[in-house]
Amino acid sequence: MVSMKDISETCGVSIATVSKALNGRTDISTSTKERVIEVAKKMGYVPNSSARALKTNRTYNIGVLFADEARSGLTHSYFSPVLDSFRQGVEEKGYDITFLGRHVGKSELSYSEHSKYRGVDGVIVACVDFEAEEVKELLQSGIPVVTIDYIFNDKACVMSDNIRGMEQLVSYIIQCGHKKIAYIHGADSFVTRSRIGSFLRTMKRYGIETEDRYIREGIYHAPDVSAKITHELLSLEDRPTCIVYPDEFSCIGGINVIRSKGLTIPNDISVAGYDGQRIARVIEPKITTYRQNTEQIGRVAATKLVELIEQPELALVERLDVQGELIRGCSVLSMK
Repeated sequence: MVSMKDISETCGVSIATVSKALNGRTDISTSTKERVIEVAKKMGYVPNSSARALKTNRTYNIGVLFADEARSGLTHSYFSPVLDSFRQGVEEKGYDITFLGRHVGKSELSYSEHSKYRGVDGVIVACVDFEAEEVKELLQSGIPVVTIDYIFNDKACVMSDNIRGMEQLVSYIIQCGHKKIAYIHGADSFVTRSRIGSFLRTMKRYGIETEDRYIREGIYHAPDVSAKITHELLSLEDRPTCIVYPDEFSCIGGINVIRSKGLTIPNDISVAGYDGQRIARVIEPKITTYRQNTEQIGRVAATKLVELIEQPELALVERLDVQGELIRGCSVLSMK
């Protein structure tokens, strides 16, 4: 196994200089640091994690708390790419991840107990019931925490900017000439409330009155539920000219109902999605949607959590909003 001594002999510098370079110290020249790092990579140097843990009093292990009600796990169309990006971000900084659950072997533990059992340095929390007592216990335990898409008291959070995203999407639909716009939203959550509020506020800003019958509660990633609601909306005497769905999977359910009635998109009725999931790229016609930047959300969360772990005295507990992108597809008819 390659040691720091081997690297020092190859580079012609002291072992102390090699150590400083590999640990990101700033009291050596940039050129020396870059040369040491390059040689270490070529030689296949792997740091001793046990020695590093003793030196820094850290385990270099980060907990991931992810427990959605649908039990979709890492197939979740939104959180899966967020967590994958987060994993890549922390691994680049020398950390591993451990998923936190309620069981270790035959023992049942709370999330807080599990995090202590694993000795994690910090935790990222996403897609959980933030009102659950065991989640609150973890968040209030004093361990460094970053939440995704939820603001919890004095914890750092990374948010997809749902307010701006919905505003951009609805504004585009209105600018295409639509006024009778229906919105099928997901189940109640902080994200859902943000999107509904932005939808209503944007409609009001354009002087359009929103009819209660056009606002329907659905379920995220549930095409069968959206199909049922779409049928109800199309059965209205004064039906909407455009339907906004909570996500592209839900949109599929609506599209199937629309086509079963012999209607075409967008000539007979327009549709729009949200999230910009991969499936949106293969739906015909191409769906107008707002693509959330899942890769950036994960990266920002990784950077913030490592900062809280390694520089607690300097790290700010703040809300970080990540912007997405409006995707203008072919599913919204221009009525002008």
